[in-house]
Amino acid sequence: MNLHILGICGTFMGGIAALARELGESVEGSDQNVYPPMSTQLEALGIRLHQGYLPAHLQPSPDLVIVGNTISRGNAAIEHVLNEGLPFVSGPAWLGNRLLAQRLVLAVAGTHGKTTTTSLLAHLLDQGGHKPGFLVGGVPENFGISARLGEGDAFVIEADEYDTAFFDKRSKFVHYHADIAILNNLEFDHADIFDTLAAIETQFHHLVRTVPGRGRLIVNGEDEALKRVLARGTWTPVERFGIEGENLDWRAELLTSDGSEFRVWRGGECVGIANWSLSGRHNVMNALAAIAAAAAYGQAPATSIAALASFRSAKRRMEFLGAPGGVSVYDDFAHHPTAIATTLAGLRAKVGAERILVALEPRSNSMRLGAHKDALAPSLADADHVVFLHKPELPWDNQVLLADLAPRGETCADATTLVARLAELAKRGDHVVFMSNGGFDDAPRRLVAALSDR
Repeated sequence: MNLHILGICGTFMGGIAALARELGESVEGSDQNVYPPMSTQLEALGIRLHQGYLPAHLQPSPDLVIVGNTISRGNAAIEHVLNEGLPFVSGPAWLGNRLLAQRLVLAVAGTHGKTTTTSLLAHLLDQGGHKPGFLVGGVPENFGISARLGEGDAFVIEADEYDTAFFDKRSKFVHYHADIAILNNLEFDHADIFDTLAAIETQFHHLVRTVPGRGRLIVNGEDEALKRVLARGTWTPVERFGIEGENLDWRAELLTSDGSEFRVWRGGECVGIANWSLSGRHNVMNALAAIAAAAAYGQAPATSIAALASFRSAKRRMEFLGAPGGVSVYDDFAHHPTAIATTLAGLRAKVGAERILVALEPRSNSMRLGAHKDALAPSLADADHVVFLHKPELPWDNQVLLADLAPRGETCADATTLVARLAELAKRGDHVVFMSNGGFDDAPRRLVAALSDR
């Protein structure tokens, strides 16, 4: 079958393209924004990419058009699809029907940590010999690809609460029919499609409703919003995880302040001590969720705990790019105040008093709308200096943010100026963290180059 994917360079749709190609389909696609790591992964697979959404890219007509959720009415390609009566389907629906219906699905949902936890779970099962398939919203370093079919019955998927398509406003994860579902955490986000946290809680309960009684819900026992979700009704055994709290089935006991070593408890039994390269309380929670989900699948906790030592996080999740001139540079996907705060807290615990410089691009829809602007300054408490990319088209005033950050904050109107400013500020022993859910105009690697030439 000849497939054309609209929005192919998004992390999710790029993964679908890779899976479709592995299934033997003929695949090509269109996108408006083509940048690594997805573009390079698709090109390596021999998938043809078209720049822009032109009707000409859909000629001759494909057998099926798979529509990404960034595509809306008025887009020239989708108008052509509708006017010509071409068959079309959303990415999640195609995935659910074409692939997941035949697999045992382990889904990872939550406002934060989905990509890391999905990568973790896939790695733990792989190290346990199960050879799972997976689709991750990023590129896990252990695999070098964002998606694969795998050889066993298990399929691990990042389960996003964002809407499915312009014609289907349900969350993506309702299409996956998970057998084992991780509910990692839940906060307000996606202000462009959700008005309130309660609206997102409703979508999470739709996910809960789809998990069979023979399955398992692995739930953050510290999260109040998830407690409200479960209070609406459950029909599946629930296992709760956490570091603090009551009635936890899985608990982590931190043995180091940065979370690089922790003891894992299942009920009242210690099942192992984990040592790994990641840091931060939030990553310990991610690991605990993955260990519990792997156990629900049937893997011994000791096997999973041992596998943590060889885990390498996904690209753009505190990805270390190098230390030119003694300045450590990281690329991170954080774009929500909580994710920003927990990521920086983890780094602070690791580096102590060494300076942390943050470059922040408010690119997500919620950020651009200003939904999180009041929480931004508190989330940056662990940063010694912040350079904020405030492009002219950003609709909200940054003066309050700068006042709250004073004297450790400033803005730049473009990435070139921002890179030059960071190159001027950074000194040997500093840590520079770029935070954005987009390409950031390749600023992280441009800084590495600038510091190398210095």
